[in-house]
Order: sequence, then structure tokens, then C-alpha cells
Amino acid sequence: MKSTLNKISSSLKKAVLLAILFLGVTQVKAQYEPHFTQYMFNEMFINPAYAGARECISATGLYRKQWVGIDGAPVTETVSIHSPFFDNKMGIGLAVVNEKIGVTQNTGFNASYAYRMPLSKGKLSLGLQIGAVNHYEELSKLTTVQSGDAQFANNTPKLLLPNAGFGAFYYTQNFYAGLSIPHLILNTVDAASIKKVTNKASVKDWHYYITAGYIAKVSDDIKLKPTIMIKEVVGSPMQFDASLNALFVDVFWVGAAYRTGDAVSAIAGIQITKQLRLGYAYDYTLSKLKKYNTGTHEITLGFDFSFDKSKIANPRFF
Repeated sequence: MKSTLNKISSSLKKAVLLAILFLGVTQVKAQYEPHFTQYMFNEMFINPAYAGARECISATGLYRKQWVGIDGAPVTETVSIHSPFFDNKMGIGLAVVNEKIGVTQNTGFNASYAYRMPLSKGKLSLGLQIGAVNHYEELSKLTTVQSGDAQFANNTPKLLLPNAGFGAFYYTQNFYAGLSIPHLILNTVDAASIKKVTNKASVKDWHYYITAGYIAKVSDDIKLKPTIMIKEVVGSPMQFDASLNALFVDVFWVGAAYRTGDAVSAIAGIQITKQLRLGYAYDYTLSKLKKYNTGTHEITLGFDFSFDKSKIANPRFF
């Protein structure tokens, strides 16, 4: 009996999630906005102007498993690579993301271009990105309460949803600040026909990202790295993300972060070599979902393929 009730409960959770996404509304806004705790090492997914900012060919991979214990909770995988070129006056990058939420699968890519110019003691970069998200619903994987429910018998067609973004990024060796709108295009899926998609530049639905960070030297062996990220969209509460990391001998870092209305986080990492770095973050949920999950795990791995010799003694931490 208990096993049967658990199966029904699991099926209902998935059915409710699906209803929210499709059946409870006449249209679905397919705005794609994953978030990351270690965003400071994954800026390519926030701001196209970041392309080339590490002053070398740089690649980053990230794996995020959110709300462990909740069936169908988001799992996100990302890979990005970017580099300066044309005498460091420009930057190019490519970012790929795969995210699964319940029976929803989103696989997207963005190609970025940045124009970089000297300004004061640092560089100002202006960037654009274009890309698309492949949106797919695997309805046949649902276990429904009523066996053979025709409503969930077939998967939805794969939809290619276009995207474009804009950003500005200023940085020095010890400071950065950025402003970006990673999704300029709103994609709306008609829930009745599923195949019908409208695309438009909807200013009121734009998500604005403001980021900043600083490296403060405490001693020869210890540095502090505060960072912030503010996310704003018209009609929704502003989300504020703040973190503070302590860097030891330019090799290890530990810290904590807080995201309003969502989670507190513990962060740790190691600069394994001058080129290879590994980071980990654990999020403890603060919202009402905390009763149903054991937290979120996030791992990043970065590699810089080359270094200017003058910068080897001072590796970048953003």
C-alpha cells in the first residue's frame, strides 16, 4: 500500500509540474535563465562581453545538481571556451548548456563577440551574442496515475528557440564590473498547438544582470575576494547574490555566499596548477523547498591553455 501511494505521489508531482508548464496556461514563455553559485568563474553565461577577459584561451566546465532529493529537480551542465584575438582588441567565445528539469530538456548554445578597448587602468569590453535553445518535453517518460493516458503518450516536437544578448564588462587585474542582458528575445510557445512559437524583443521581460568583484590584499599570503550579482526583471523582486572568498597563497580559496530568498552557500576551490583550477559549492535551501531537499551541489573545472609570462605569478581569480 505504502509503495503504491509513493508511486502515485511521485506521478502527481510530475503531473503538477507539467500542468504548470503547459496545461495551466494558454501560452508558455520559454525564457531560459539558469543560475550558478560560482558565477564569477562562469561569466560567459551571464555576459558576452566577458569573452577574452582571462587574456588567454580559457575553457570552463560546470555541473550543477539542484535540490537533491526532489524528483525532477534541475540538473545543469555547461561548457564554455573563449579567447582574445586580433592583438587583444577583440574576444570570441562559445558556450553550450544542457539542462533537464523534470521531463523538460533544454540544450542551448551561444556564440559571443566582444570589442575590447583600454580604459583608465583596465579594459572596457562591449559584447554581443547569438544562439538558440533546443526545447523538448519527454512526456512518454511520465508515470501517470491513469495508465495509458493519451495526453502524455507522445513527446513534444523539438523546438529551436532563438536568442541574442548584450553586455558590457570593465576589468583590471583586481577589479571587475559588468552589466548584461543575456536574453533579448522572448520565445512564447502556444500550449494548445505546441508547434506554434512566437519570437519578439520584449523589453519588459528582459533580465538585467549587474556583477562586480574585487581582490583586496590582506597580507602577502591572504587576499579577500568579495563579489556581488544583482538580477532584475520588471514585475519581479530583485534578486541579490553576494559572496566573500578568502584566497590563501594564490592556491586555495574558501568562502560563503547568500542569495536572497533562495540559499546560503559554502564555496571552496584550488588552483591545482597555474593553468588548472577546481571549484565546489554547496547550497543550503532557505525557501519552502528546504523541507524536501538536501541541498544543491555545483562543481567547476577550468583550464587556461596559455599564459603571458608576466602574468604567471598573478593568476586571475575571475
